[in-house]
Amino acid sequence: MSAIDQTDDLFFTQAGLDRARLERLVGDSLHGADDGELYLEYTQSEGLSWDDGKLKSASFDTSQGFGLRAVAGETTGYSHASILTEDAVKRAGETVRAVQAGHGGSLAEPPQGTNRQLYTDTNPLSAVPFETKVNLLAAIDAYARSKDSRVRQVSASISGSWQAVRIIRGDGRHAADIRPLVRVNVSVVVGEGDRMESGSHGAGGRTGYDFYLEPAQWQAAADEALRQALVRLDAEEAPAGEMTVVLGPGWPGILLHEAIGHGLEGDFNRKKTSAFSGLMGQRVASPGVTVIDDGTMPDRRGSLTVDDEGTPTRSTTLIEDGILVGYMQDRMNARLMGMAPTGNGRRQSYAHHPMPRMTNTVMLGGDKAPEEILASVKRGLYAVNFAGGQVDITNGKFVFSASEAYLIEDGKIGPAVKGATLIGNGPDSLTKVSMVGNDMALDPGIGTCGKEGQGVPVGVGQPTLRIDGLTVGGTRAA
Repeated sequence: MSAIDQTDDLFFTQAGLDRARLERLVGDSLHGADDGELYLEYTQSEGLSWDDGKLKSASFDTSQGFGLRAVAGETTGYSHASILTEDAVKRAGETVRAVQAGHGGSLAEPPQGTNRQLYTDTNPLSAVPFETKVNLLAAIDAYARSKDSRVRQVSASISGSWQAVRIIRGDGRHAADIRPLVRVNVSVVVGEGDRMESGSHGAGGRTGYDFYLEPAQWQAAADEALRQALVRLDAEEAPAGEMTVVLGPGWPGILLHEAIGHGLEGDFNRKKTSAFSGLMGQRVASPGVTVIDDGTMPDRRGSLTVDDEGTPTRSTTLIEDGILVGYMQDRMNARLMGMAPTGNGRRQSYAHHPMPRMTNTVMLGGDKAPEEILASVKRGLYAVNFAGGQVDITNGKFVFSASEAYLIEDGKIGPAVKGATLIGNGPDSLTKVSMVGNDMALDPGIGTCGKEGQGVPVGVGQPTLRIDGLTVGGTRAA
């Protein structure tokens, strides 16, 4: 059954909305506006967590609602409600019409349609029995504890959601999407003497739970969480100072996402508050650095068949061989900047208006073997995993904590270190990339991006990178 058919059943048959009357209400509400849409949403979500050898919590929730948006120039009128009735939509229309009073615009051309399907439409919540999910968590706990006598605590969780969206435009055009999302996470605490350390690993995507029910998959997650914890148990204090930093492939792309990606979103550049504002067509990174945002990767956490304005996602090249060539755009900012939408209009839920957001943001691979990159460094830091970080979009300054890192000594990986933070400037660090690996990898499917109070699932990826002259914050002198 297509997404249109499934959302017909959800919103018009089960919710009792009349399609023709709803289209007229939307058309009337957006008369004189430049853009806008009615966004209908129905979501089921669940979460189960295991801790201290028992099921700690289990939750299940359903939500539904709509958001009606009218755009006039740079002004947006937005009204939303958690009930799906024609009267509620009519009242919302009376509210949003205020923004186009006296504006006299004409609706922008609608997005092109698409028949592609990037992920399954099966509801993961109902496809697997509750008991099977609990048994999975218990098996993860028992397996992790059996691997090493130093394991003190195991926490495991699974979460899933099934979201159906329907977008109705002022000209009566419709778009729909069915979006599953699952995630499995394992955390392990190990102890030796008075010292305790932890490690965690997760995986997920727009799939069902079936893949993660396979022992090879959940055991790999537990093994990785335990490995990280044991590495930290033996880690020494990190040195401080300016040094060459090698970033590992995959999840370290979160630094790229935060320090660079947000600065390439259309709204910050239209308002000229990004460090990349006004630099289109100019060199902003070292040769060999190519960065894309691709919402079309099958089954990936950050992928969308259509964005939350109904625009099909695509692969957008942002930086090509070091030259800035594109921004990520929603419809409003693209129109105001004279550019094309890129399928990056995203919102957390019906209660939030869309804005330009990343999907899967990736630096493409180069021509260097990772062993060659490491061998080129006399002394430096090899950062493999990251925890939290902060970035200032206006100037690109960032601070990121490395949750797994090693010293590089004479071209070889040395001892593990703890307490290392990377301090730098996103645009500046792009120009310090001196070697790009041929081992591009995607993250395991765990990313969530925050912007203006809204969180959305995203993906990141990159190859091994050598960056010269980053500041490393540590707890001892280099």
